[in-house]
This record gives sequence, C-alpha cells and structure tokens, in this order.
Amino acid sequence: MNVLIIYAHHEPTSFTAAMKNIAVQALEADGHNVVVSDLYGQGFSAVAQKWDFVTTSGNHFNYMSEQKHAANLQMSFSPDILGEIQKLQAADTLLIISPIWWFSVPAILKGWFDRVLAMGVAWDTGKFYENGLMRGKQAMLLMAGGHPAEYYKVNGRHGANPNQILHPINHGTLAFCGFNVHEPFVALNVISANNLSREKALKDLEFRVKNIPHSPQWLTLYA
Repeated sequence: MNVLIIYAHHEPTSFTAAMKNIAVQALEADGHNVVVSDLYGQGFSAVAQKWDFVTTSGNHFNYMSEQKHAANLQMSFSPDILGEIQKLQAADTLLIISPIWWFSVPAILKGWFDRVLAMGVAWDTGKFYENGLMRGKQAMLLMAGGHPAEYYKVNGRHGANPNQILHPINHGTLAFCGFNVHEPFVALNVISANNLSREKALKDLEFRVKNIPHSPQWLTLYA
C-alpha cells in the first residue's frame, strides 16, 4: 500500500506521537510505502483564505468555487496545499492520527480538511459519498482520548461513545469524499494510563494497522 499519514500533535513525546511512530514502523516493516505529513512540524496553516490560490476567478470570492476553479486550472493551489493534494492522490490509504479535542480534532487538522479536501479534488457537485472523488481509497482515524472509557458512553459523562463523537468526521468528511472508511481506533485514558496500559493500546494499534484490509468497515456498522 501507499499510505499517507496525517499527524496532528505538537509534542514529539506525546502518546499521539507514539501512535504515529508505531504505525509507521508497523507499515514499513510489512513493506508498505509510508509518507507522513506532520502538520505542526510543517507549520501547516489552518486558515482557509484567498492566498490559497495562485490565481482567482476574479468574481465575488467564494472559497469552494475558487477551489473548483483552481482544480480546473492544472491545480493552481498554493504550494503547501498542492503538496498535500499530490500526497493524497498518490496514496491508496489515508490514516489520520490525532487527539480528540472538544469532541473533534485540533484546528490544524480541521484546516487540512478545509484546504486539502477541496472541491474538484476530493468531491464535486453531485460527486460525493458513493460518487466521491476519493472512491477506491481507504481511510481510518487513529485517535487518542484523555478521559477514561466510562466517560465515553451514552450514559457516561460525555453522553456519547467514540464512534458517535467521530461521526461528523467519518461520515461528513471522509465518507462524503468517497473514502472507504474503516472503524476508528481510539485509545482512551491516555493522560492517566500506566505504562502497561499504554503498551497494550499501542499493541492493539499495531494489530489494527497491520490488518487494515481486514479492518471492520465503519459505513457498514455505523452509517
């Protein structure tokens, strides 16, 4: 497989970083080609703005319309966006490694969704979900949550389980673009976990990454 990992954490000694390292090691050990986009390390901008395009249509500025315009003009996106689009196009599997923040993801990762999963590139008019432009590619979230498992239940403190929390990304972003979405891997209680618990979580992650082709399909289970 050609695997693109989108990694969103600022601290190289974090548990999220350990997840990224294990994923890379496991995939490369099995002979897969792995490319990592370290969003914080790259200084990737989360802000969608006019400067994301080499040229604009000259009409009233509408970001999605300008994305479509850029896609039609031989990918006339700014270099940082174009580089990510090229990585995405070359990959057949997308892994997103991030903490869960505010029932979602860090702003830098949301900015990657906004700027890279562009109209005319990842989706288009009438070309989403089963007709999305990313059809044929696999995608899976590898996430870290700080609180214990009992918080992540319908009757728990957060009032939702991890799959419910991640539904907007799995369905409204990845499946919308046509990805074949796998059930996410979510490590919980990473703030307070002891070394044994962390090691087990990383072993579980390694197993999931090594068995992506056989991983449960999120759309089948949770759509």
